[in-house]
Amino acid sequence: MTSSGGGPTRGRLWPQLAFALAVVLVSSCVSSVYGDAYPYSSPPPPPYEYKSPPPPSPSPPPPYEYKSPPPPSPKPHYEYKSPPPPSPSPPPPYEYKSPPPPSPSPP
Repeated sequence: MTSSGGGPTRGRLWPQLAFALAVVLVSSCVSSVYGDAYPYSSPPPPPYEYKSPPPPSPSPPPPYEYKSPPPPSPKPHYEYKSPPPPSPSPPPPYEYKSPPPPSPSPP
């Protein structure tokens, strides 16, 4: 008896393949036989309610932009005006002065 090459592992390969094939066949038969035994019907989905999207969030304010104040308006040219000359002061009020008494005449 001459064995064709391949070593001792070659003889063990066929029984493993046959076993794997048998497992696949049995599992497919079991699933086809018992697949309809327990029918499961899920509850109907809830009615669809349309929800409008939320309003857009307000856009952020524009970035701050510095605006310098306007330049001051030019002032009119200053012209010096001297004060008017003083008006002459009024004369002092009149005061009556009586004449001196007559001096006594010599005898």
